[in-house]
Amino acid sequence: MGRLCGAPLHRNISRTLELHLEAIQVTQARRKDEIGNAANPQGHGVPRYNNEKDVLALAAALRALAGATRRARTALWCALQVTLPK
Repeated sequence: MGRLCGAPLHRNISRTLELHLEAIQVTQARRKDEIGNAANPQGHGVPRYNNEKDVLALAAALRALAGATRRARTALWCALQVTLPK
């Protein structure tokens, strides 16, 4: 969109998209951790704390991803508004 309007977009738009990508990567890492720990169950008598901790970490990552997605959509909408002819 920056190329279409011939001027660089505001730096907050680029930063918002970078933060969205980071939130995606964190969520992927948390999911990978959860799957890896679920595939290697612990012995009997060991508390399920790690399993619950993985789920809570994934839930927190998903919440952050949802917020980052909303901000990214807003930033892209703003970029589109700047790009459109007046």
